[in-house]
Amino acid sequence: MGERRGREALDGEASSQHPRVGDGSGHDVAPARDNGGMERSTSVDIEAAPDRVWDVMSDVERWPEWTETVTAVTRLDAEPLGLGSRVRVEQPKLPPTEYVVTEFDPGRGFTWVATGLGVRTTARHTIAARPEGGSRVVLAVEQAGPVGKVMGRLFFTGLTDRYLATEAAGLKARSESGS
Repeated sequence: MGERRGREALDGEASSQHPRVGDGSGHDVAPARDNGGMERSTSVDIEAAPDRVWDVMSDVERWPEWTETVTAVTRLDAEPLGLGSRVRVEQPKLPPTEYVVTEFDPGRGFTWVATGLGVRTTARHTIAARPEGGSRVVLAVEQAGPVGKVMGRLFFTGLTDRYLATEAAGLKARSESGS
């Protein structure tokens, strides 16, 4: 299901159950699926090669330089970012969160997961080459678990959409700038 959802997002398709909503920033924000929890995603086309986008996206400690939605990222392991890596992320309006990388495909993307009392947050970051050149990035966040389902749906949908849109725009700007 995750692979199918990723392909739909990469192809820019949306079902009638989950229409894409433009937010005025040049990319779409959409619910990715309805599993009782809350999952939101956004996609953005970037005029940079996937390798360049990967270099920016996987350098997680530098995220605060290009997105205001992240104030600090601390790697908790000495090894390069990879499967099993632990990372502490600090964001405005949210408690500091420790993520563990559960999927890692160099040059293509990674998924990390944070768990807490009654909540499981899964964040996916994927890159694909566009046939006409450049890259398409899909960012997705899922809130699951008894607390995550309620809090995600009632309180964090708007915040999540804003954060995803801001992060996608920042990634685009940094990747295209070459700095």
